Amino acid sequence: MTTPPPLLSARGLHVAFPGRHGGAPSRAVDGVELDIRAGEIVALVGESGCGKTTLARALLGLVRPTAGHIGFGGKPLEYTSRFLKAYRRRVQLVLQDPSGSLNPRHTVYDAVAEGLRIHGYAGDERAAVAEALAKAGLRPPERFFLRYPHELSGGQRQRVVIAGALVLEPELIVADEPVASLDASVRGEILALLLRLRTEFGLAALVVTHDLGLAWNIADRVAVMYLGRIVETGPVEQVLTAPRHPYTRALLSVLPETPGEPVVLTGEPPDPSRIPAGCRFHVRCQVLASGEAEQAGVAGACRGQDLEILGGGSGEQVACHWAGAQVTG
Repeated sequence: MTTPPPLLSARGLHVAFPGRHGGAPSRAVDGVELDIRAGEIVALVGESGCGKTTLARALLGLVRPTAGHIGFGGKPLEYTSRFLKAYRRRVQLVLQDPSGSLNPRHTVYDAVAEGLRIHGYAGDERAAVAEALAKAGLRPPERFFLRYPHELSGGQRQRVVIAGALVLEPELIVADEPVASLDASVRGEILALLLRLRTEFGLAALVVTHDLGLAWNIADRVAVMYLGRIVETGPVEQVLTAPRHPYTRALLSVLPETPGEPVVLTGEPPDPSRIPAGCRFHVRCQVLASGEAEQAGVAGACRGQDLEILGGGSGEQVACHWAGAQVTG
């Protein structure tokens, strides 16, 4: 059987911002290939500042790439207002903080109906809002129409934000840290909701998170990002049970259920305007620091030889000289 084409694809994507006072540009996204298929949930994981939110904004058409291109439904993304308006009906954003993304002066009804009004919806607005709220788990929906955000719990506010995305019947949602601001008791409910939306409506999702535990619970596939580039990707069970990149191993090591001592990475991620030569992780790499890379004969490559950009496909891939030596050794 032939694999269906991806719903959303990025090829050779770069996003750079001008440097301060005429300095070197900041390479926030520095060569990314990524595919998301219909009905697939992909988790984009990494530390704060690694470029994952900028990548998500580029995929939404909110930031124009410096190089590379984005395709949706087999067609390239165009940066005309008409094209982007139609595109954003099919691809919706769910923000991290429901309190910040909901206008405190607007009722739940108006918050959910806003997208319909922007896009000139010609159908029954009341019915569409009620259906979106019901899909998001707020039932009976009419009970919530005249409520204001301050009258809702944190979980209910996040469901209203999700309903505002669902009301336009998108094919893909981009959820940026969708449960980061919620209590632990509510997080599971929202994750279960996202899984149900995929199962019942075929909704695809890119979930942006720093939490590998969240990725484990919700994603089909995970892409681990470091300093503007995806360094490991593959099916979530494969990557998270047998991680090959030292950075992925370090992120996993701090989860409570992971056996062994946590890996403490030294220092902060480098400035994206001064990306180091060789492997971009080598200045913090525990494998290089321990001498394991030297024993494998790849320490020089780690410090001076760049790695190829990983492809956007669904197979397991890793950008690491040491991991490559483990396979061939």
